[in-house]
Amino acid sequence: SVEETEQLTELYKLLTSKEFRARMEGVMLLLNHCKSSPQVISNNIVQIFDVFIPRLQDCNKKVNQKALETLALMIPMLKGALHPVLFSLVSAVTENLNSKHLGIYAA
Repeated sequence: SVEETEQLTELYKLLTSKEFRARMEGVMLLLNHCKSSPQVISNNIVQIFDVFIPRLQDCNKKVNQKALETLALMIPMLKGALHPVLFSLVSAVTENLNSKHLGIYAA
């Protein structure tokens, strides 16, 4: 639908912004969409996670940590829909295990 397309366009714009606050907002918006319309997220999982996964390795530690914490909340909501992006997700999350930043390592 047109509304879904507009939601996804806004999400992509925020998640790929040069401004770290906008990327943080995008991460939170993705979580909100997972809660309110998980089917839309599931139907567009590859495209959405193509722009979300880089936030799991964001150069801004706050964005990185928020994305990791948000991912932990999204996994039970999206369940099997994550299969197409699982390898990329595991790779991105694994890289964070080497982080010296306590908040990121703990997330």
